[in-house]
Formats: sequence, structure tokens, C-alpha cells
Amino acid sequence: MTLDTIVIGGGVAGLATAYHLKKRGHQVAVLERQARLGGNAISEHRDGFLMEHGPSTMNALVPAANEISTELAIDDRRCDLGDGIQNRYLVSNGALSGISIGALGFLRSNYLSPLARLRILAELFWPHGSPGEDETVLSFCTRRFGKEFAERVMDPMVAGIYGGGRAADLSVSAIFPMLVALEAKYGSVTLGIMHRRREGGKMPGSRLFSWQGGIATLAQTLARSLGDSIHTGATVRRITPDGAGFAVDLGSAGSLQGKSIVVATQAHVAAQLLPGVDDQAAAAAEQIAAPPLAVVFLGFARSAVEHPLDGLGFLTAAAEGRNILGAQFCSTMFPGRAPKGHVALSAYIGGARSPELARLPSADLIDLARDEFKDLVGARGEPVMAQVRHWPIGLPQYRPGHKRLIAELDTTHERQPGLFLSGNYFAGPSVATCLSVAQKTALAVQGHLENGQGITRQTQGGGHIHHQNGP
Repeated sequence: MTLDTIVIGGGVAGLATAYHLKKRGHQVAVLERQARLGGNAISEHRDGFLMEHGPSTMNALVPAANEISTELAIDDRRCDLGDGIQNRYLVSNGALSGISIGALGFLRSNYLSPLARLRILAELFWPHGSPGEDETVLSFCTRRFGKEFAERVMDPMVAGIYGGGRAADLSVSAIFPMLVALEAKYGSVTLGIMHRRREGGKMPGSRLFSWQGGIATLAQTLARSLGDSIHTGATVRRITPDGAGFAVDLGSAGSLQGKSIVVATQAHVAAQLLPGVDDQAAAAAEQIAAPPLAVVFLGFARSAVEHPLDGLGFLTAAAEGRNILGAQFCSTMFPGRAPKGHVALSAYIGGARSPELARLPSADLIDLARDEFKDLVGARGEPVMAQVRHWPIGLPQYRPGHKRLIAELDTTHERQPGLFLSGNYFAGPSVATCLSVAQKTALAVQGHLENGQGITRQTQGGGHIHHQNGP
């Protein structure tokens, strides 16, 4: 029997792609080498705590996120951000600096110097510069808003979204394309934002939500909808194109035949599977780095933490020299994350900023996170819950040249008809953007199955929509 589509990878991207194809009546199989589905989406319940070891939020501004929640009938378990979130926090001189979540928060806060705040205001009148061929976030924001804003606001923000990624290393056109477009059209980012708001256009921002059972609720529900189409413990040895599509070698487990194939794995796994199938795509995938990251979850008695924890968490600029990228105030963000009388915190450590820290033993990481929380939020004594998740492969880094790599990866079908890729290295690392990419991948596969003409995601209106995954 020849299946319509074989999906390699049982993370959110793979499950969602298979879901959309099966919904349209196609015969699919999902192959996952691990026993567990969901990829990085891991929600663990223990002793009244709900721990998110990977992504923790969904962005309601991404239509695919809302659509699939409704289709899977899990809206009744949906939960929005808690009412206790009043501020955003950044570390300044070894202490948390609270910044109002309002539009003028940075201008009213003392986090930035008076000169830096004047420089932000001056962006409206600042001459249109000469951007580089593929400018970094740091270069762009320094040019438009000044060095202090770039280093103390944008760098920690980028680290929070991209798991310790550095603004000096990542491409602004790849991760914040709207900023580039606004400057090009209006000569000023601020002026462009004003025009967009006047025209009623959507601006970057987040309306975050989750589910009562955590982010893993999505993967679990997708898996149930796919039923016996899912095969866990399935290790793909080789993909071989043939006249009818593709043969997938599963070693001692046999093989499967598919008219089309979707490689919905992390980039480094795709790089291992694609040689001999599409060497150009394999070479492109191999160039996408993903430095290690560690997530440390700590639970405390509420009385043991001095800080009000009235925000999403905090971020740290590299200049602060901290051992922590930032943290989430998990029990403030969503209900049910900690038992009564307790609070839950997650620390993010490592990434491109300090990959060596992410490789430390769990006990050392717990000590490091505990010391940081003692210093920054006044956490006293030992945590009542401690759990560490090591991610040897962290989040993909969208470095200069990333858009060229994605163009090569998004056109595999043109070189090898029936071959498609999906994953968190296409349009942003968040769960919501993975859902959006999966939706468009399924449309492209359907086009191939119905008329032999696959449609690339870029021509289907794919964009880069981001939200805060980490701290």
C-alpha cells in the first residue's frame, strides 16, 4: 500500500501537518523515533505543580493557533494570561527594573538613561540610514534607536525569543521583517507604526494563552485525532525517491511507501536525512545552528519569595553579566501552575550567550538558578520543587543569510517533487508559528497530491510572526 503522505517527526509541526492532511481525506503516517510525541512541548504535572519544560504560551494573534484550538474542541480548556501581570521586568544593575506594559512604558521608566529615551523619540526624525546586505538586529536597532536601546532592550528580548540568541548575531530581516519594511516604506519605524495604527493594521505584539493542562494539551489532542496513523519508536534509516514517490527504510521495522513526504524534524535531523535526496537542502539545513539550552523549574512557598511577581518574568541584558538569560513567573502567567500557597518560576540558561552553562549537571543548574532567584526576586531557602530539562539542541538561530537558506529549503519540491520540509526554523520558533507553517505545508502537499504542483509556503502568504517563548 502506498500512502499519500509520510510525515517524519512527531513534534507539533509534524502532527499538525498530518492533521490537516488527514482532515482533507488523505492517507497519512507519522513516524516518530521517540516513544513520546510533541517534540519540545513537554508539560509535566507533579505534586500540584505544572511544569513547562519547553514552550509555555500560544500567540492568539496567529490565526492558525486559534483555529486549531477551536477545531480540536479544546477551547473550553483554554486559559488567558493572569490578571496579576502589571509590569515587564529587565535586570538593571543587579536588580529588577519594572516597566509598565503600556505603550510608553520604556519612555516613562528609568531603566534607560534620559539621553537614550530622547534618542528613541528622535527616531521619528532620524535620517534613513544605509542598511547592510543582511543587517543584524543589533546593527538595525542601534542605527534607528541608539546603542543603549539596542543593547539593553533588544538584545535581551532576542535572547528571550530565541533561547539565548544574540542580537549581534541574528538577522533583523529574518526575525523582525516588519521593522525593515516600515523603515523602507516610511523612512522611520515609529512613523510606520503610527501609519499602521491609523489604518487599523495589526502591529507586533502578543496575546498569549495556554490550556489548563499546559502546552502539551495541543500535541496530545492532535495525536488522538490521528489515531493509528501515528507510529512511535520508528527510526528512519533512509529516504529513497522512486518513480511512485518515496520509500522510507525503517530498518528491522520494514519500510513504507508514500506519494509525498514531509520532513518535520529539527534542522540538524533534516540535514542527516536529506543527503542523496536533496543535497542542496541538506547543506542548507546543516548551516542552521541551535545552541544548547537548559530550563530550570523551581517551586517555592509563596512566603519564601519577597517579590510580588507581578509580570511575565524578566530578561537580562548581556552587559549585566548574569548566569541566567531570564525567567518566567509561571504561577502568575496562568492559573494551576502551583499548588495553593506556592509559586512557580522557570529559569532559562545557556543558548548562544553561554552554551557551556547549559551543559552543567542538573544539581549545578538548580544551584545556579536558586542563587539567581535569591538575588533578583528574594527567594529564600530551598525550593520545594526542582526540575531540570537539558536541551542539547536548543532553538534555531536565524543568522544573516537565513532567508537565503529558507528559500533553498522551501523549494525542495521544485528539485524533488513530493518532498516538503516543516519545522521551527522556517518562520519563528514558537508553537503558533509552527502551526502556521504546518497549515501552509499541508496546502502545498495537497497541491502536489491533487495535480502534481506543490505550492511553496512563501507564495501562500507565509510570514514571520513571533512571540515570547522563553523568559
